[in-house]
Amino acid sequence: MSPILDRLHPNLGMGLGGIFVLLVVATFIVWLIRRARPGIDLGDVPPRIRSWWLMVVIFTVAMVLDRRVSLAFFGLVSFLALKEYLSLIPTRRADRSVLLWAYLSIPVQYLWIELEWYGMFIIWIPVYLFLFLPMCMVVIGTTEGFLRAAGTLHWGLMATVFSISHVAFLLVLPAEVNPNGGGPALVLYLVFLTQFNDVAQFLWGKALGRHKVVPNVSPGKTVEGLLGGLGTTMVLAVVLAPFFTPLTRGWAVCAGVIIGLSGFVGDVVISALKRDLGVKDSGNLLPGHGGILDRIDSLTYAAPLFFHFVYYLAV
Repeated sequence: MSPILDRLHPNLGMGLGGIFVLLVVATFIVWLIRRARPGIDLGDVPPRIRSWWLMVVIFTVAMVLDRRVSLAFFGLVSFLALKEYLSLIPTRRADRSVLLWAYLSIPVQYLWIELEWYGMFIIWIPVYLFLFLPMCMVVIGTTEGFLRAAGTLHWGLMATVFSISHVAFLLVLPAEVNPNGGGPALVLYLVFLTQFNDVAQFLWGKALGRHKVVPNVSPGKTVEGLLGGLGTTMVLAVVLAPFFTPLTRGWAVCAGVIIGLSGFVGDVVISALKRDLGVKDSGNLLPGHGGILDRIDSLTYAAPLFFHFVYYLAV
């Protein structure tokens, strides 16, 4: 049997196949609408679907190939997200060497994951980089804007590298932790529910939304959308848990609440960042979606909270 088939647990293959089926259905619906009503403006729906095809294909390849390929994929996601973040945040010319150290911290963070060294993984950025980068700034000797530069850089590392690397660490959890597909199945469970939660909140908000949640940050977010998306995510979490996780029904409900609520918070926190900077999207790498940071905003909160939920339950 090939290494790919060895890695592709039947449950993981079923889950990835199901996502492709959803994309085929979405693509077919758009085609039908265009055929029935030529010239109709579907807004950014078609480019969003095309971007989803690209993202799902790349994600699938990363999940079924060698573990190091998977880790390199998430390392690249962290790199691109940090790059987008730093392109939005004003930085001091004096800090160029400090930014280089920040980028070099990414492969080190993912090296700890490859080595399955949880102790270093969990303190590398929150402790060592937190202490090291301000020291480098002090050595440079520029004090103007010091606090803002140190704070914004470390916050960016925490959000784009430390938080997202928790998705990757799920991949290296012992196989016995999750008999239903191992680490890759847990990653699929987390990523799918997080992304579907975004879609469900949007649809419920469009259908029933009346009351704003955080109008000054994200005017489109409504209480009805939040509750509808949360309920949908909880139901899906319970339905999918026996196929992709070791969670019992009760713990699966908890997982759905964690992913639904933290995904919402991650979304609006990044929205607050962009509103403060006066930008709509973090980039234009993904047509219809914006940038990488726009697509992983929910995971910046959901990934570490879900990881530690599973880690302390099962490890």
